[in-house]
Amino acid sequence: MKNIVTLFLLLGLTSCQQEKIGFVNNTRLMNEYQEKIDVEASFQTKVEALGKKRDSISQAFQKEAQAFQEKAQKMSQQKAQEEYGIMQQKGQMIGQQLQQEDQQLQLSGQTEMDSIVSKVKREVKAYGEAHGYSYILGGGDGGSVLYGKESNDLTDEIVKILNDKYNE
Repeated sequence: MKNIVTLFLLLGLTSCQQEKIGFVNNTRLMNEYQEKIDVEASFQTKVEALGKKRDSISQAFQKEAQAFQEKAQKMSQQKAQEEYGIMQQKGQMIGQQLQQEDQQLQLSGQTEMDSIVSKVKREVKAYGEAHGYSYILGGGDGGSVLYGKESNDLTDEIVKILNDKYNE
């Protein structure tokens, strides 16, 4: 009997200690974080520059190929085939170089975005610890919060902290 009373007291005390829970809208948090916006804009500029470079190199190679075709008509068949092989190799090398640059750009962009996500997670954790939260859940697209009281939405506060730190 004594054990049952102790158990009920323990359960009563435990239920009185309410956990502090908040949530952030992950989509809004990332879309409103200025560093992420700046990184995406920089990445887009690099993608456009690479596209222009690709177009320029492709046009130059096409002109060279057209000039070769005209020149090849005046060559012996064997010489034309040798030159054609050289042109093919050159085209493959150009394609590989551009593909490599594209992969490097993608990897660099992914690394920057991973760094931003880590920074956001650290800031959410620091905010939770500083404000006594037991849990801060992620909502928005793909998040785990289907509903939350507006008063428990920490998105605006954390976006402000992130943007203030970024602007320093």
